[in-house]
Amino acid sequence: MTSTFMGIEIGKRGVQSHQQALNVTGHNLTNASTEGYSRQRIEMAAFEPIYLPGLNREETPGQIGQGMVVERIERLRDQLLDKQIVAQASAEGYWQSRDSYIRKMDQIYLEPGDNSIRGKMDAFWDAWQELAAFPADTAPRTAVLERGKTLIDGIHNRYNSLKALQTMTDEDIQIKVAEVNGLSRQIAALNNDIQKIKAMGDNPNDLLDRRDLLVDKLSSIIDVTVDQRDPDEFMVHTAGLILVQGKIGRQFGLEKNMDTEGYSRIVWEETGHNMQFRGGSLAALVELRDVTIEDEIQTLDNMTMNFVDLVNEVHRAGYGINGATGNNFFTEYPFVTNVNGNYDRDGDGVYDSSYIYRINGTNVLESQAQVGLEGQITLSGSGGENARIPYYPTDTVADIVSRINNSGAEVVARLNRDGFLSLKATTASMVEGLEIQNPDFVIRHIEDSGYFLTGYAGLLEASGPEGAYDWAAADEAAVLRGGAEDYALAPIAHPSGWIEVNRSLLKDTMSVASGFGENGRAANPGNGDAAAAIAAIRNTSVMVGQLGTFDDYFADAAGRIGLLGEQSGRALETENLIMKNLHDLRQSVSGVNIDEELSNMIKYQHGYAAAARFITTVNSLLDTLINRMGV
Repeated sequence: MTSTFMGIEIGKRGVQSHQQALNVTGHNLTNASTEGYSRQRIEMAAFEPIYLPGLNREETPGQIGQGMVVERIERLRDQLLDKQIVAQASAEGYWQSRDSYIRKMDQIYLEPGDNSIRGKMDAFWDAWQELAAFPADTAPRTAVLERGKTLIDGIHNRYNSLKALQTMTDEDIQIKVAEVNGLSRQIAALNNDIQKIKAMGDNPNDLLDRRDLLVDKLSSIIDVTVDQRDPDEFMVHTAGLILVQGKIGRQFGLEKNMDTEGYSRIVWEETGHNMQFRGGSLAALVELRDVTIEDEIQTLDNMTMNFVDLVNEVHRAGYGINGATGNNFFTEYPFVTNVNGNYDRDGDGVYDSSYIYRINGTNVLESQAQVGLEGQITLSGSGGENARIPYYPTDTVADIVSRINNSGAEVVARLNRDGFLSLKATTASMVEGLEIQNPDFVIRHIEDSGYFLTGYAGLLEASGPEGAYDWAAADEAAVLRGGAEDYALAPIAHPSGWIEVNRSLLKDTMSVASGFGENGRAANPGNGDAAAAIAAIRNTSVMVGQLGTFDDYFADAAGRIGLLGEQSGRALETENLIMKNLHDLRQSVSGVNIDEELSNMIKYQHGYAAAARFITTVNSLLDTLINRMGV
């Protein structure tokens, strides 16, 4: 049986429901500019009628309704679109970080230009050309020294700038790891609160928005995927591991990595194993630090080491106007003090390695002469694999040298000014799984199955494995045919950071070599052959790594940085456009539309007024019934 006061209850439910709807509308309006906020909609439904099917149902013409009720407050969100944004955000974060640092790197390179290293090197060659023309004068010698100092300062400046940029990326990596750890903890804490609220039957819409916003931020730093298949346990995966599992937020750690000169290595804190990310700003920073910038430093080191070695090679053989000879123009610092290049690599107190940078043959070779020999040369290669270079009887010396330089080996070859075959080590690539990485500028293996490197070039004592040179043993200089003057020891790491003009030459300008002597006699004051030979290095094929000349190096450096900048700029532009379209789609679904909310506000306001008017009418009826009916 219906109650006399049922109308009041119906009106009350209507007033409360529309008031709550107005509150939701106000909540939407005030959060229209809140980052990550999703508009909310109130869902109303008819309240349960008085009579339900049953034997005790009163005979009435149909069910009698009891007004309306708020069933739930729902946030408008497209989960499929959210997953797409999370997946795409890591690519955008990757290119944002990469483009930013590539732009900084581009500012370090001033190629081409008068203040660039190439401009300073050209001035250096010009000074030697001037000395070759006027070998008896003092002024050209002073110019050679001053321009040498200017060039070295330019090399130092580029090295220091690249190193500072590399350190900056390492600091940025540490900040990003701390940020990821913080986001992981926050998402886990929100999961705990959300689960408690859901257990009470409520929709924690604002907490869900906050969690989705944190996941978006996390996905721009590292590549993540979200798993919501279990409604009771929200999970975030990265790199095949579960970063967030319900209320558990796992963490990353940082360890010093000696393979990268003490820079931070990101590890999974629970197990300590190394983390490798495929996307996000963190992956870009690690790649920039350990690959892109490191490659630029190694390339600069390689150019510097070749430049210094070539100039010193000629200068040592030349004579100053005062008769001084045997002097290096640039100061070199070997990595080891042992004259044979022996080094204790594992630190047990016993020599176990040979650190040799350059090895020269002892026989003069003709570049275009056919060797008439057949065999296979094996040299240390990149990635831990040796490079194998075959040669045949019809090959010329130039053919074999070219084949070595194009083989991908971490050893390059050339004929020096005296016609001797010269093998030099380049920088070493990183090798996965090695406890200690291979050092730069160390020849690790030379072997010849035939006789080109032995009897023909006069470099090794014997053919085959028994006559091979291998750095993983001490006293390997003994397998070389030449003496101590025919090989050079490996330098201290990063020569571009410490190479200097020989101070003894700065003190005594007359010791700067300008001519070659004959039969052990000093050069005549008017002899400028040595200065001309140094100036000729400018256009000589000297093999700076895989590049033939110094001009090739500078052209390659300028082109490489330009292409990296173009690649990152275009990729970032593409990713920004994709993300903008995705965010626009999300905004069309989840964003607050002011006009729509104002329309809803008017609708709910009228509904509220109607419900209130209904209560007033029912109250008037009850007043008549109770107070105005006589006895």
